[in-house]
Amino acid sequence: MDYGTYRGVYTIIMMLVFAGIIWWAYSKSSKSKFDDAANSIFDEDDKKPSAHDEQNSDKELRK
Repeated sequence: MDYGTYRGVYTIIMMLVFAGIIWWAYSKSSKSKFDDAANSIFDEDDKKPSAHDEQNSDKELRK
């Protein structure tokens, strides 16, 4: 096999990997996972601070 054949095989493998990534990214089974990950930053804002957290923040302000 010469260098051109290796480059052709490498190109085909990279095209298959690219097609696999596109298929994975846009598949319906991955959509719910990506939506959960995208909205996870907003879930933490809904959590109210506990009394322990409020006491610690008051102590830090007094310092």
